Amino acid sequence: MPILRYIGRRVLFVIPQLFGIILVSFFLVKLIPGDPAVMMLGPTASTQSIAELRDKLGLSKPLITQFGRYLHDVARGDLGTSWQTTRPVTEDLFQRFPATLELITLGLLVALAIGFPLGVAAARRRRGPIRKFADYYGLLAGALPDFWLALVLIYVFYTALGWIPAPLGRIDMAVVPPPTVTGSLVIDSLIAGNLAALASSLGHLLLPVLTLGLINAGPILKMTQSTVERTLSSDFIRYAEMCGLPRRVVLRQAVRAALPSVLTIVSVLYGFLIGGAVLVEIVFSWGGAGQYAVQGVLNADVNPVLGFVVFSAVLSLVIYLVVDLLYFALDPRMRG
Repeated sequence: MPILRYIGRRVLFVIPQLFGIILVSFFLVKLIPGDPAVMMLGPTASTQSIAELRDKLGLSKPLITQFGRYLHDVARGDLGTSWQTTRPVTEDLFQRFPATLELITLGLLVALAIGFPLGVAAARRRRGPIRKFADYYGLLAGALPDFWLALVLIYVFYTALGWIPAPLGRIDMAVVPPPTVTGSLVIDSLIAGNLAALASSLGHLLLPVLTLGLINAGPILKMTQSTVERTLSSDFIRYAEMCGLPRRVVLRQAVRAALPSVLTIVSVLYGFLIGGAVLVEIVFSWGGAGQYAVQGVLNADVNPVLGFVVFSAVLSLVIYLVVDLLYFALDPRMRG
């Protein structure tokens, strides 16, 4: 089948890509200042104790030996142990990654809901208030830092108006969270029928999702606008208009032709936000995987940082594979 051959060709590139990502990340992480042994034992530890712990952790061996050992462990599904949490990194990431995925998925859905229709409307009308608003919004969204917008929204909606709960975590401390099924508090609350937890989790999601949505709607808007404009000026659209097809039918064809480009920018933003949303996570004390990795960097805890990179790389590669399959479904030329 053509689709199976297509998937097979894409999967062949996954292993070398993953190896390259781990290779570069490992040696870059090793450049982080700080000695894990000193951080674990404290500044008052003796030189002998530090040396013994370094030998136990394998830190006294050459870097290439350490990399080979780490690669062997990763192949077995072992990402090491975090000395901060004293738990396997795999368990920590499985616990924290659903929070990050819930945040960025809903944030991108909001960005898509804002950017896509606004981009289509701006492409249809070359002049007028909608086009001006789209142009200014695209520039503003690209210039604003997400953490700054998060702080402004917190000040307005929590400090000044008091409309939302305190931006601390994913759920109110007084609310009993639902049993973990998917890791998403919204979905797990719906499964458990826990309306109090559902309302609390939605209240805590509102501002971080709005922050990511407003910022990332800008690139989606610009990509949609430029692609639809280019498509509306193409020969096949002009031919369709000359044949007397209704305007809405012509616009629908132009939008469909622009979908691969929109899918591309959404997939790139999704892969970027897996690690790029870390500042928003920190501002809202979200407790996601990005915040976990930052804590690892600050405390010279190497395994959480590398584990986060491996998880993010695998997830990004899966996302790009899904996008390739969507290309395959949208573009008949790729089925030959």
